[in-house]
Amino acid sequence: MSKYEHIELDCRDGLGIITFNRPDQLNAMNRRMMDEIIDALETVLNDPGIRAAVITGKGRAFMAGADIKEYAAQRPEEFDDFRAKGLRLYELIECSGIPFIAAVNGFALGGGFEIALSCDFILAAEAATMGLPEVHIGLIPGGGGLYRLLQKVGLNRVKEMVLLGQSYPAMEMNNWGVVYKVFPEADLMNQALLLAEKLRRRPAQAVKALKGMLNPERIEQPFRRQMEEEGKTVFELFNTTTAQELIKAFSNKSK
Repeated sequence: MSKYEHIELDCRDGLGIITFNRPDQLNAMNRRMMDEIIDALETVLNDPGIRAAVITGKGRAFMAGADIKEYAAQRPEEFDDFRAKGLRLYELIECSGIPFIAAVNGFALGGGFEIALSCDFILAAEAATMGLPEVHIGLIPGGGGLYRLLQKVGLNRVKEMVLLGQSYPAMEMNNWGVVYKVFPEADLMNQALLLAEKLRRRPAQAVKALKGMLNPERIEQPFRRQMEEEGKTVFELFNTTTAQELIKAFSNKSK
């Protein structure tokens, strides 16, 4: 029997699949669900056999943000703890050494969209919609969504999205460069698993290094510092057994 109530975790063939499972609540995230997601992420990241992961939702939503009923009942200290755990959740995805794919099957709003933005790739169903609507309840996005989105679409577009609090269809988000690819809903999960399998086959040490180099904090460093770290990293990788074997194999194949 699963230890989870609001999510499902499936680890197989080198892949981790996390599915949000509160379909009657549009997978809205309450405190227990957040704890379960963090636990599942830690399980995936602590398994050396898992090389890529997919996050998706059941029903009509990927995740329609926080559970507003629980949200409204929180005391200030509970709200602060909820937000801190949320930051932990997003960072586990973004700062991990393996690639994450968000398979957005429906509504991805508020914290749900922030989870997707933390992933390396967003695939979306044709009918999916995404947005940061917090302004409608007198709040702002609290999990880094503003700044992750800003890196993808620019200031003017972000202002439009968050000040109006509108939701946008998957194809429009694809045109803006937020969504990687759009598929019919029936094909979404299959396509996400195909992409995850491609990523799983890439050398783990290079994937981990690339994710580290492309972390938002590293991107904000001065260019000279970036180049120094790039040079150090590629030198370290070149001297590993894995890289030497792959380089020699490629060289022999091309002769």
